[in-house]
Amino acid sequence: MNDVAEGGRRNRGGGRDARRALREGAKVEAAPYISRKIPYLELCSEEGLVTIENNADTILQEIGIEFRDDAEVLGIWKDAGADVDGERVRFPKGMLRELLKTAPREFTQYARNPARNVQIGGGNTVFAPVYGPPFIRNLDEGRRYGTIDDFRNFVKLAYMSPYIHHSGGTVCEPVDLPVNKRHFDMVYSHMRYSDKPFMGSVTAGERAQDTVDMCKVLFGEDFVDQNTVCISLINANSPMTFDDTMLAALKVYARNNQACIVTPFIISGAMGPVSPAGTLAQALAEAMAGTALTQLIRPGAPVVAGLFSSSMSMQSGAPTFGTPEPTIVVSTASQLMRRLGIPFRSGGSLCTSKVPDAQAAYESAQSIWPTVMCGVNFVLHGAGWLEGGLSSSYEKFIMDADQLGMMQKLSQGIDLSDEGQAMDAVREVGPGNHYLGCAHTRRNFENGFYSSKVADYNSFEQWESEGALDAAQRANKIYKEMLASYEAPAIDPGVDEALCEFIEKRKVSFPDSNV
Repeated sequence: MNDVAEGGRRNRGGGRDARRALREGAKVEAAPYISRKIPYLELCSEEGLVTIENNADTILQEIGIEFRDDAEVLGIWKDAGADVDGERVRFPKGMLRELLKTAPREFTQYARNPARNVQIGGGNTVFAPVYGPPFIRNLDEGRRYGTIDDFRNFVKLAYMSPYIHHSGGTVCEPVDLPVNKRHFDMVYSHMRYSDKPFMGSVTAGERAQDTVDMCKVLFGEDFVDQNTVCISLINANSPMTFDDTMLAALKVYARNNQACIVTPFIISGAMGPVSPAGTLAQALAEAMAGTALTQLIRPGAPVVAGLFSSSMSMQSGAPTFGTPEPTIVVSTASQLMRRLGIPFRSGGSLCTSKVPDAQAAYESAQSIWPTVMCGVNFVLHGAGWLEGGLSSSYEKFIMDADQLGMMQKLSQGIDLSDEGQAMDAVREVGPGNHYLGCAHTRRNFENGFYSSKVADYNSFEQWESEGALDAAQRANKIYKEMLASYEAPAIDPGVDEALCEFIEKRKVSFPDSNV
């Protein structure tokens, strides 16, 4: 079976070469997406949730949402019964919730390797890498603009990291390529250098369509029409606005049955109220409007409600992470989306630190812990985020990925099987002895505890003799070793050829541009 067996099985280029490529492909350790076995951390009362929902309804009815520079979308809303006044759309109470009844509570995103498929929604959590930074940082070079080589490196690291379930999207911005053509190389990198699920381009409607067309080459046209193989980030231009660029991409993906993550992007105090309750009401209204639009375009299309929310430094205006308020927001938003009945995206390993130091570690830990405990379904920025999202850090990518492994172990809760209860060990050892050599310890010593690949557990003397490296220095060594040992996952040579032909044909059909 080839890598695109679930994708319609294209006829060209298969046969003996494809089977040999699969046999020779490197086997990479990978953990399945998280199916949680622990309860949710819920910080808002039933009364509070109802209050926020009522306030969101008031925003939708009285204030409305603007859909800018898109007459088609305004016509769609008008035909559906909304009140359209210029570019402002107001919604009768209950209208959007009724529309969202056709949205799936959870769905499968298919990977070209079926073993890497992920289930998004329900009690599941999927970790994806950092998204969007124009810069990269490493200990050797410091901070510089990202390139397509950096982009490929981060795709490779995500592919090789067992607790990152998803290849992600714009893992860094490859500024060495023309703006209007770089999406081809970015999407192809995810398709070729990883066999995990991936995200598509949203920077223009035609670039979204290019992504869909590339997916059809990879998976097969009929398969793409009936199944979700791509997920993409559609940001609201908060407060209470969707622009024509995001709307164009949303329409392409929804019409093609591909998933949209509709995400209000709110820095509280700037793009939303300073209070958590106010931020949540606005975010819920924005998310409901965007997600419901996908159902008008294609009922049943997969959609995820997102929320990117941070507090703000009132001295500098910069976003802040790891503070108490975002934890309250992400927990309550998780509750609201479960009540709404659609998957939820938020969180990540977020920080404002400029380097992978103690501030980065503390802020990221305070961001990823509530993300997991509160039940976020799709976690963007799971690894590599630095400097408030301006930099993708190689070292922090490794450090964060290690922490994701701990979160994966935590999500499985307590083992209450006979082996987990360990009564045979207690009986064997008895009073006054130790458990180091008992049968239960020997059976479980390899997997009984999560073992960090980054942390140093040695004595001071051994640590010093091995170079006295700090965590970032150890991570620097690890990422270089990973890239040196990387082997690309096998792909049907005919499919790869067809992808390259499609890209080349499209690239030569229009001139380079930096917009």
